[in-house]
Amino acid sequence: MAFDFDGTLAPIVAEPRRARMRARTRRLLKAVAQRYPCVVISGRSRADVSSLIARVPIWHVSGNHGLEPWGEDAAYVARIRDWLVRLRGALEGVEGVVIENKRFSLSIHYRNARAKRSARAAIKAAVGRLRGARVIGGHEVVNVVPRGAPHKGVALERSRRLLVCDTAIYVGDDETDEDVFAAARLDRLLGIRIGSNEPSRARYRLKDQREIDAFLQALLALRPLRHAVAG
Repeated sequence: MAFDFDGTLAPIVAEPRRARMRARTRRLLKAVAQRYPCVVISGRSRADVSSLIARVPIWHVSGNHGLEPWGEDAAYVARIRDWLVRLRGALEGVEGVVIENKRFSLSIHYRNARAKRSARAAIKAAVGRLRGARVIGGHEVVNVVPRGAPHKGVALERSRRLLVCDTAIYVGDDETDEDVFAAARLDRLLGIRIGSNEPSRARYRLKDQREIDAFLQALLALRPLRHAVAG
């Protein structure tokens, strides 16, 4: 079982640092992780998302859209530092735009911008001038990662092999999760996209983030505790 974090296990909030799982979701996820090998693959840094799922027996965590730990490279860190300087100069004075430095990637948030259209236009122009950047959209955020770095699809495949699982179920809500849905073989992955508005390669949908609890409950019903995984 594999999950994104923001918008999947936790509701999206105006300030990313305030994101938390609901208490009920945490209890259900803990029970699911006692029955199935579970991983979390997040756009957050690995340390950040690990702190948010503390005391839940998750078997593996990947951060920075799959780059951590699979592609950690000092060259990526140097590139991110350079991009950060350039973006701060280009976006200085654009109201409501916040640049989040996650060491191996950047997230440019504009959720709190009053003029979202002009904020998006300014961000698009700024990131378009970065060499070697891959730009991935999100829910009122633009993610910038090094082109060619491992993505969430790579992270899921390596996690699956690490845990010796023939197949995986992955739940995500964002454009970055499409890397998973597009990369995995259909006989290896059951993909679930949260939300019904965006096109997706996932074969199944949950209506919104609140339905994650019902999905976790369904997993518990399929595997009683006596069949829980060892460890």
